[in-house]
Amino acid sequence: MATVTMYSTGVCPYCVRAEMLLKQRGVTEIEKIRIDLNPEQRAIMMERTGRRTVPQIYIGDTHVGGYDDLAALDRADGLMPLLTA
Repeated sequence: MATVTMYSTGVCPYCVRAEMLLKQRGVTEIEKIRIDLNPEQRAIMMERTGRRTVPQIYIGDTHVGGYDDLAALDRADGLMPLLTA
């Protein structure tokens, strides 16, 4: 299974939903980068993604986007191939 990295905060409901969806699809480990605890990471996230909202999810080297993007990818049957690549 591909490595999943997620920029998140401790109080983000979309981060929780993204984690739940990923776990439903068999992901057992998510590398979480908490931008609320480590503010320098927010700047890194914004530089990498061009976005300022969380979650920002990477599967391997592919930037998926936020929760809505992740859910849309799942509905289009594109999430599992990306996870298992």
